[in-house]
Amino acid sequence: MNWLNKLERKFGNWAIPNLIVWLIGAYTIGFVLYQVNPSIIGLLMLSPYHILHGQIWRLITWVFMPTDTNLVYLLIMALFYYQLGTTLERTWGTFRFNVYIFGGMLFTVIGAFLLYGIMYLMNGGVTTEMLLIGTSFSTSYINMSIFLAFACMYPDMQVLLMFIIPIKMKWMAAVYGVLIALSFFETGWAGRMAIFMSLLNFIIFFFSTRNLKRYTPHEVHRRQKFKADMRRPQGYAGGAKHKCAVCGRTELDDPTLEFRFCSKCEGNYEYCQDHLFTHQHIRMS
Repeated sequence: MNWLNKLERKFGNWAIPNLIVWLIGAYTIGFVLYQVNPSIIGLLMLSPYHILHGQIWRLITWVFMPTDTNLVYLLIMALFYYQLGTTLERTWGTFRFNVYIFGGMLFTVIGAFLLYGIMYLMNGGVTTEMLLIGTSFSTSYINMSIFLAFACMYPDMQVLLMFIIPIKMKWMAAVYGVLIALSFFETGWAGRMAIFMSLLNFIIFFFSTRNLKRYTPHEVHRRQKFKADMRRPQGYAGGAKHKCAVCGRTELDDPTLEFRFCSKCEGNYEYCQDHLFTHQHIRMS
C-alpha cells in the first residue's frame, strides 16, 4: 500500500471529511426528487449512450438515485450506513475512506462504458438493450462494499438484525456474499458487470490487506514443521524447556527471562528477550 501512502502525502488535504454524510445526503435529494416526479429518475441514471450524446451530468447524478423509494427503509439504511461509514473513516483516515468510496464510483462508471462498448461492437450499433444499461448501475453495491469492508475490519462486532436478533458482522457478510453470488449468476451481463465493477474496490481492498505469503508452499511447510517440532518432547540440560539460540541462557539461569520463537528465521529458533529483536535471522540455503 506504499502507493496509497504517497498519494495521501500529496493529496491528503483534498480529502472530504464525513463523506458518508454527503453520500446519504445525495440519496435524500434523489428520494425527494423521485417523490415530486418519479420520471426524473430517467434523467439521473448512468447511461453511457446519453452521456456520449451530451448529457454529461449523468456522470454525477446517478449517485443521487435513491437506493429505496420507501421512506422507512431509506431512514434505516441511512442510519445504518452512517454508523458504518463514520467508523471506517475513523479507522482508515479520511483520505483512505475517500479513495475507497470514489474508487467504487469510478469503477462503476468504467464498467458501464466498458459494457456499452462491448455491446456496441457485438451488435454493430446501438440497440434498445444498450439504452437501458443505466437501470443496472446504482449505488446499491457501493453501499454493499462499505458493509463488506466494515465486516472485514470488525468481523466479531454484533448488530441487532431487525432490531431484535444479535448477529456478528462476519455471518451477515457471509449471507450477503451468497446473495451477491446468486444475483451475479442469475442476472444478465449488464447486472454482472455492475456487480463486479461496483465491488472491485472491495476486492482490491480485501486482497491488499491479506498476508498471501503465508499460503505459499514454503510457508505452509514451515508452519507444519514447526507444529510437528512443538509436539515432540523437548528439553535441555538440567531440565530447562527454553534456551536462547544466541546467548545459550535458559530459564534456569534467570527465572525472569522471557523466550519467544522468531517467525522470520527458517527453523525453530528460540530467543530470549534480549536477543529477540537484535539477532541475525537464519536462512536455510
